[in-house]
Amino acid sequence: MQISEVQIRLNDRTGDRLRAYCSITLDNEFVIRDLRVIDGPHGPFVAMPSRRLVASCTRCGQKNHLRARFCNECGTSLPDRPVRTDASGREKLYADIAHPTHAACRNQIEQRILRAYEEEMRVAARPGYVPRPLSDDESDAEGSFVGRGPAFARSGRVSVAAFDDRISARSCRRTC
Repeated sequence: MQISEVQIRLNDRTGDRLRAYCSITLDNEFVIRDLRVIDGPHGPFVAMPSRRLVASCTRCGQKNHLRARFCNECGTSLPDRPVRTDASGREKLYADIAHPTHAACRNQIEQRILRAYEEEMRVAARPGYVPRPLSDDESDAEGSFVGRGPAFARSGRVSVAAFDDRISARSCRRTC
């Protein structure tokens, strides 16, 4: 396996342990997005893409995260669910979407990403640095799509006007 490309997008929020988002391309054929560089107790490390584990409401079937006390859809009180724990006793609230199958592969990926992260940090220290924008099909940290250009509108997800209206409504709800 060859890592043919690494793209780093630095996190601009200060005080956050999340330092950067990353996408890698394997053998010029397979892309893995949403890897994260996180500042850990022993230095930065790479977190693989993951999703939050959910359970369904017994009344309406809506998916809710495991610690939810009430259903997001119908408001029904949810039963306490036992949460699985890992070998160290921590609750398992997320599941990996993609991950290496052995330590040598993980080390290869992590070393390459951390080298690219350090290089991006050196570039970011220069005057006039402009952060790399996310492409039209990538989402930001909150999970909402960033792209607003014609390519985004052609993707069939939503029209540009409808997208702008949703953003305006969401902004209004936060401030009004």
